[in-house]
Amino acid sequence: MLTFVLFSLAGFSALVAALLPRIVHSLPVSLPMAFLAGGVALGFVPGLPTVDPVEHSTATQHVTEIVVIISLMGAGLALDRPIGWGAWRSTWRLIVVAMPLTIALVALGAHLLAGLPLVAALLLGAVLAPTDPVLASDVQVGEPSDEEGAEDEVRFALTSEAGLNDGAAFPVVHLAVALAAAGAAVGWSDVGHWALEDVLLRGVVGVVGGLVIGKVLGALFFRSPLPSLRLADQAEGFTALAVTFLAYGLTELAHGYGFVAVFIAACTIRSAERAHGAHKVAHSFVEQIERMLTSWVLLLLGAALSDGLLAALTWQGALVGVLLIVVIRPLVGWVSLLGTPGGHRERLIIGVFGVRGIGSLFYLSYALAEEGTFPADPLWAVVGFTIALSVVVHGLTATPLVRRLDAARFRAAPTDGAADVARTHL
Repeated sequence: MLTFVLFSLAGFSALVAALLPRIVHSLPVSLPMAFLAGGVALGFVPGLPTVDPVEHSTATQHVTEIVVIISLMGAGLALDRPIGWGAWRSTWRLIVVAMPLTIALVALGAHLLAGLPLVAALLLGAVLAPTDPVLASDVQVGEPSDEEGAEDEVRFALTSEAGLNDGAAFPVVHLAVALAAAGAAVGWSDVGHWALEDVLLRGVVGVVGGLVIGKVLGALFFRSPLPSLRLADQAEGFTALAVTFLAYGLTELAHGYGFVAVFIAACTIRSAERAHGAHKVAHSFVEQIERMLTSWVLLLLGAALSDGLLAALTWQGALVGVLLIVVIRPLVGWVSLLGTPGGHRERLIIGVFGVRGIGSLFYLSYALAEEGTFPADPLWAVVGFTIALSVVVHGLTATPLVRRLDAARFRAAPTDGAADVARTHL
């Protein structure tokens, strides 16, 4: 009976994931909020199995891993703006400035306020650093467009940041794992090995792997001399999953960062034939899969919250999560964007909407599987609380704030053309 109950829940939740956006599109309520709340309610239903990410760590790691790489493919396909130092200036600032500052400040707060050991605090900072605009749809770009420059700075910066920072956080996670494994015996040689292997080598392999796979498959899909191999002509969305899994699997086999490779491959394929209609089909397919899987993960997270995930949460740990959402991310996000193309209000909104989500669940389960000396229960409690807080706070505020910004941008634009409105900074 339990098996059939779970199948029924999966089907019902998938149906709700399809219907709910149509029902609440004008309300300050997001799909993640609804599923998180539904999961919390399910946790109190007698007879259902307990959801415990510590006990089911392997399943948690791989399920969230799949959701993350699919979301990275969707983000890369959606971006209209070609990669470049100037055009992506906001993204580079958020990755190079905002992210390390976020890691450092969260780690400092977790150590001084919550009393976590330094290595565990560093891990917490790395786990909570990646952003996830999938959980607040109003602050991510929409479907691919034929017109370059039709995406505004807020949506572009948050989507491109999330596409890159899931991979950029991995070196710090590896550093925390290595420090925990070495213990008191850690030396400069260990740090040098980490910098050479986990930062430089894996990062380069990730970027090169994504570029090569994207170039090869892009040429195959759009410009193959054999018509039967030009898969873009049939515009079948599931080919995006082929790119996703190939880029991730092959790059990881080559000892590189698969998260980086997936996003780079998506951007590269998009640039192979930027205006082709196949991109919209592929993005739509990936978005639907992503929405369904994300809804299931949030349902499970909500159930875990009511099943005891927060039992180890102290007020000091909760304060770290509150500070991240309300103070740290808005402040470092705004500061890091000074001098970038966006206006004051746009920089503020980019800073505020650093949504925490599925990537944090993956990183924590991955680190705990690699090194068992971390205090698992307090870390899961803080991460679960912070994600739930982010889902609620950002879910309530995203729709009204971004719509107000869009309206102000439309009034200030020289014409009502999409590109002119998007380029108007406030």
